Amino acid sequence: QVQVVESGGGSVHAGGSLRLSCTVSGSIGSSYCMGWFRQVSGKGREGVAVIVSDGSTNYADSVKGRFTISQDNAKTTVYLQMVSLQPDDTARYYCAAGTSLCALRTSNFNYWGQGTQVTVSS
Repeated sequence: QVQVVESGGGSVHAGGSLRLSCTVSGSIGSSYCMGWFRQVSGKGREGVAVIVSDGSTNYADSVKGRFTISQDNAKTTVYLQMVSLQPDDTARYYCAAGTSLCALRTSNFNYWGQGTQVTVSS
């Protein structure tokens, strides 16, 4: 059984930085996609960044140049480095794992974590 666990959320002032971590246990195969999504209460879940097992990445336009998704050498942990955070980045951030087409769509992911809260104050 695949389990996804996020950590690293918190509260920062505008302009600050945070790094989120996502650990995946269980096998999702050698060809996979990992992604970060975020959700504000009352709104849909928005794709933030994805990384394919070969290391290629894709980002939402709203975070390009500020957020970086990466994975460790063992490919068991995925990170989301966030810099120049703004109040609009405030959301609950979710990590997800999937084995289908790697895109910023929730329907492409099979396994989800519980999320970690990021709050950015002005």
